[in-house]
Amino acid sequence: MSPRRLKKTQGRPGQFLEEHIVAMGRLYPLCTIQLCIGYTCEMSSPNPRALSDEQALRLDNQLCFALYSTSLTMTKLYKPVLERLGLTYPQYLVMLVLWESSPLTVSELGARLFLDSGTLTPLLKRLQAAGWLLRERDATDERRVLISPSDAGRALRRKAAKVPREMAAATGCSVAALADLTRRLQTLRRHMAAIPLSPSDLAA
Repeated sequence: MSPRRLKKTQGRPGQFLEEHIVAMGRLYPLCTIQLCIGYTCEMSSPNPRALSDEQALRLDNQLCFALYSTSLTMTKLYKPVLERLGLTYPQYLVMLVLWESSPLTVSELGARLFLDSGTLTPLLKRLQAAGWLLRERDATDERRVLISPSDAGRALRRKAAKVPREMAAATGCSVAALADLTRRLQTLRRHMAAIPLSPSDLAA
């Protein structure tokens, strides 16, 4: 079964998932999330009661678990690749941001990575100890600490250039499918971050 041949069903909300997501998950486990997000988020009037109570509580019907387990699997795939660079996955994310734009304050870096200072500060200290980045006081405001790649950290970027291609190949998805999946996940994240109430309040 090819994703190109599947079309949105015109029936009740959730029908597409119930009919196709299991089969697609067997063939394209990482791309399944793309289908789930792509079709459910575009419904004009989603109905959370489309599934029975029993179906709604099945583990394999949980988008959150699909995201969580896929994230764990991807992180495991990254581990041996990043070990060649001397980085852990969280450290790699920090370096990606700094290669993109620097210097940054700790708060700016934390906002970009969705990390609080308590989690980020130890990461930065380990990266500094490894020689990958510099932590310096802002000359115009000594209360601010600016983070930037060291010379070694900038040189590391050239070695890391192969990582995205290796990981993309490991997913078994096309570049276009991965780009679309990334966009849809970012949209989902923005939608969820904008919700002022808890899910239970919305369902009331």
